[in-house]
Amino acid sequence: MTIKDGFTFKVPKVGTGFQHFFKRELVPLLADLRLAIALLLIIALFSISGTLIEQGQEIEFYKANYPEHPALFGFLSWKVLLTLGLDHVYRTWWFLALLILFGSSLTACTFKRQIPALRWFSRTWNFYTQPRQFQKFALSAEFKQANLEAVVPILEQRRYRIFRQGDSLYAHKGLSGRIGPIIVHVGILVILAGAIWGAFTGFIAQEMVPSGETFRVENITDAGPLAAAQIPKDWSVKVNRFWIDYTPDGTIDQFYSDMSVLDRDGKEVKRKTIHVNEPLRYRGVTLYQADWAIAAVRVKLNNSPIFQIPMAQLDTGGKGRLWGTWVPTKPDMSDGVSLVAKDLQGMVLVYDMSGNLAATVRAGMSTQVNGLTLAVKELVGSTGLQIKADPGIPIVYAGFGLLMLGVLMSYVSHSQIWVLQQNSQLFIGGRTNRAQVVFEREFLALLDQLGQTRSDIPSASMPEPATMN
Repeated sequence: MTIKDGFTFKVPKVGTGFQHFFKRELVPLLADLRLAIALLLIIALFSISGTLIEQGQEIEFYKANYPEHPALFGFLSWKVLLTLGLDHVYRTWWFLALLILFGSSLTACTFKRQIPALRWFSRTWNFYTQPRQFQKFALSAEFKQANLEAVVPILEQRRYRIFRQGDSLYAHKGLSGRIGPIIVHVGILVILAGAIWGAFTGFIAQEMVPSGETFRVENITDAGPLAAAQIPKDWSVKVNRFWIDYTPDGTIDQFYSDMSVLDRDGKEVKRKTIHVNEPLRYRGVTLYQADWAIAAVRVKLNNSPIFQIPMAQLDTGGKGRLWGTWVPTKPDMSDGVSLVAKDLQGMVLVYDMSGNLAATVRAGMSTQVNGLTLAVKELVGSTGLQIKADPGIPIVYAGFGLLMLGVLMSYVSHSQIWVLQQNSQLFIGGRTNRAQVVFEREFLALLDQLGQTRSDIPSASMPEPATMN
């Protein structure tokens, strides 16, 4: 309060308006179930788009597959795709913003609805002391002559946890059914946190490495803003050997890469042969077998040394994969032959300068071309590796574990029973949050057992029939 010239002014506290907006408007909006469902549907929609649209490819790939004329669905061209970031959906600012907003909605719902509901449940532990309180139960009974002590062993037999206060009794079981929804919310929040952390710190790389070569992870195709710490700098990988197993009809059965991880000094610290669905993992980085190619051919002309000549993939218009190279047969390179191969099985086609098939030769054999002996010693394969690092995966797995645990806990029925003895009358009532029919049968069986127990008490007279509300 401030007094000036006889007038009293009320000075508002700093932040009062924001606090009122936060508590009265923002939190209820975030806790609205309709907002959470809408955000979940939007996230699912963009996640589907990230599955359907190839992620992390070169611009030429999108230009070829998503042309402007005609655009896919009339609007989805490569320019639209790249502008919206649909080539790397899971790392765009708007997708991460959706995850954060959805996480905020779940957090607000947890603190505004789930935890208060649990606090309300703790208040229901208050013992009922008035018979009229039992009238609100769908399942209740009243015995004219009964003893509270007879109820305790029956409830203990049915695994109820019992609390007593004077002539009042409260019992419950299946408390995990109340806690389960909160665990589900926590699990989803942990999954979102893991996804966000992975988007900020993970990276994806691709390498095509010839057999026998050593490489470092350098060809990064997609990375988060904090991914630099995850990219390996103090170790490299050597491809000791790459080979392909073929079926009897000549198709590829499986391709393998024998690889070694080397430290700074070139010492091998881990070795593994990888194939499709069997990657190499080291220090949070995973190397997958993804592709293959023919890197080079080793040839010899007459008595010359063995030359290793690179081979390049040829454009076949989508009619298969072929690799080719040119081998000079004269010192001035005025004449030569072209070598073409389609796989690593060893068959090489030899074409002359006019484009005519001059010979066919297998690896390890030789043929005569342009007056020379051309020996094809070996086709050198290269392995195509996809390299990933996602530090958020352990967090996501932990979140899924919590989510599954919470779902299982949520299926447990939380049953509660109140009992009050007033003079010679016994009032009993109960309720459950699910499995109503099962609880009704249990409650009726409890009443029958209670009636049988009372008939064995010498001090008690035969009871009048119980009344059910």
